[in-house]
Amino acid sequence: MSQTTDSASLDAMLDMLSNTHRRRILLAVADHNPRDEDELTQGGVAPNNTDDGRLEQLKIALQHTHLPKLAERGYINWGPDTRTIRRGPNFDDIAPLLELVDNHADELPDDWP
Repeated sequence: MSQTTDSASLDAMLDMLSNTHRRRILLAVADHNPRDEDELTQGGVAPNNTDDGRLEQLKIALQHTHLPKLAERGYINWGPDTRTIRRGPNFDDIAPLLELVDNHADELPDDWP
Protein backbone atom coordinates (compact mmCIF):
# COMPACT_ATOMS: atom_id res chain seq x y z
CA MET A 1 0.00 0.00 0.00
CA SER A 2 1.40 3.43 -0.86
CA GLN A 3 2.19 6.04 1.77
CA THR A 4 -0.47 8.44 0.46
CA THR A 5 -3.23 5.83 0.44
CA ASP A 6 -2.15 4.47 3.81
CA SER A 7 -1.92 7.93 5.39
CA ALA A 8 -5.53 8.66 4.40
CA SER A 9 -6.98 5.45 5.86
CA LEU A 10 -8.97 5.81 9.05
CA ASP A 11 -7.01 2.97 10.63
CA ALA A 12 -3.70 4.74 9.94
CA MET A 13 -4.97 8.02 11.32
CA LEU A 14 -6.43 6.41 14.45
CA ASP A 15 -3.19 4.51 14.97
CA MET A 16 -1.28 7.79 14.95
CA LEU A 17 -3.80 9.41 17.30
CA SER A 18 -3.83 6.44 19.68
CA ASN A 19 -0.78 7.83 21.48
CA THR A 20 -1.00 10.97 23.62
CA HIS A 21 2.42 12.25 22.52
CA ARG A 22 1.63 11.89 18.81
CA ARG A 23 -1.75 13.62 19.27
CA ARG A 24 -0.07 16.51 21.03
CA ILE A 25 2.64 16.77 18.36
CA LEU A 26 0.04 16.92 15.59
CA LEU A 27 -2.08 19.45 17.48
CA ALA A 28 1.00 21.58 18.13
CA VAL A 29 1.93 21.59 14.44
CA ALA A 30 -1.69 22.30 13.50
CA ASP A 31 -1.64 25.29 15.84
CA HIS A 32 1.74 26.69 14.76
CA ASN A 33 3.92 25.58 11.87
CA PRO A 34 6.89 24.96 12.05
CA ARG A 35 7.79 23.84 15.56
CA ASP A 36 11.17 23.41 17.16
CA GLU A 37 11.66 19.98 18.72
CA ASP A 38 12.58 21.58 22.07
CA GLU A 39 9.15 23.25 22.23
CA LEU A 40 7.55 19.83 22.46
CA THR A 41 9.42 18.90 25.62
CA GLN A 42 8.94 22.29 27.26
CA GLY A 43 5.23 21.96 28.00
CA GLY A 44 4.04 21.07 24.49
CA VAL A 45 3.99 17.29 24.85
CA ALA A 46 5.31 16.72 28.35
CA PRO A 47 3.06 17.37 31.33
CA ASN A 48 4.23 20.36 33.40
CA ASN A 49 5.15 18.17 36.38
CA THR A 50 7.53 15.87 34.45
CA ASP A 51 10.78 15.23 36.32
CA ASP A 52 14.16 15.31 34.56
CA GLY A 53 14.43 11.52 34.24
CA ARG A 54 11.03 11.16 32.64
CA LEU A 55 11.69 14.18 30.43
CA GLU A 56 14.84 12.51 29.10
CA GLN A 57 12.85 9.31 28.42
CA LEU A 58 10.26 11.39 26.55
CA LYS A 59 12.95 13.05 24.42
CA ILE A 60 14.30 9.62 23.48
CA ALA A 61 10.79 8.31 22.69
CA LEU A 62 10.07 11.37 20.53
CA GLN A 63 13.27 10.97 18.52
CA HIS A 64 13.18 7.21 18.15
CA THR A 65 9.46 6.42 18.00
CA HIS A 66 6.86 9.18 17.72
CA LEU A 67 8.47 11.68 15.34
CA PRO A 68 9.71 8.95 12.95
CA LYS A 69 6.24 7.31 12.89
CA LEU A 70 4.54 10.59 12.06
CA ALA A 71 7.17 11.40 9.43
CA GLU A 72 6.87 7.93 7.87
CA ARG A 73 3.14 8.54 7.32
CA GLY A 74 3.91 11.96 5.86
CA TYR A 75 1.93 13.81 8.53
CA ILE A 76 5.04 15.76 9.49
CA ASN A 77 8.41 16.59 7.99
CA TRP A 78 11.10 16.14 10.60
CA GLY A 79 14.83 16.14 10.37
CA PRO A 80 16.76 14.91 13.40
CA ASP A 81 19.62 17.21 12.41
CA THR A 82 17.52 20.37 12.11
CA ARG A 83 15.23 19.45 15.05
CA THR A 84 12.42 21.24 13.20
CA ILE A 85 8.95 19.77 12.78
CA ARG A 86 6.70 20.96 9.95
CA ARG A 87 3.39 19.82 8.53
CA GLY A 88 4.08 17.05 6.06
CA PRO A 89 2.61 16.38 2.62
CA ASN A 90 -0.14 14.18 4.14
CA PHE A 91 -1.00 16.49 7.04
CA ASP A 92 -4.24 17.53 5.33
CA ASP A 93 -5.38 13.88 5.48
CA ILE A 94 -5.42 13.92 9.28
CA ALA A 95 -6.29 17.61 9.81
CA PRO A 96 -10.11 17.13 9.81
CA LEU A 97 -9.84 14.40 12.44
CA LEU A 98 -7.54 16.59 14.54
CA GLU A 99 -10.00 19.46 14.27
CA LEU A 100 -12.84 17.17 15.33
CA VAL A 101 -10.87 15.99 18.37
CA ASP A 102 -9.86 19.53 19.26
CA ASN A 103 -13.39 20.91 18.90
CA HIS A 104 -14.81 18.20 21.17
CA ALA A 105 -11.98 18.01 23.71
CA ASP A 106 -14.36 18.76 26.58
CA GLU A 107 -16.38 15.64 25.68
CA LEU A 108 -13.36 13.30 25.51
CA PRO A 109 -11.63 11.41 28.32
CA ASP A 110 -9.19 13.36 30.51
CA ASP A 111 -6.08 11.90 28.84
CA TRP A 112 -6.95 13.61 25.52
CA PRO A 113 -5.28 15.27 23.70
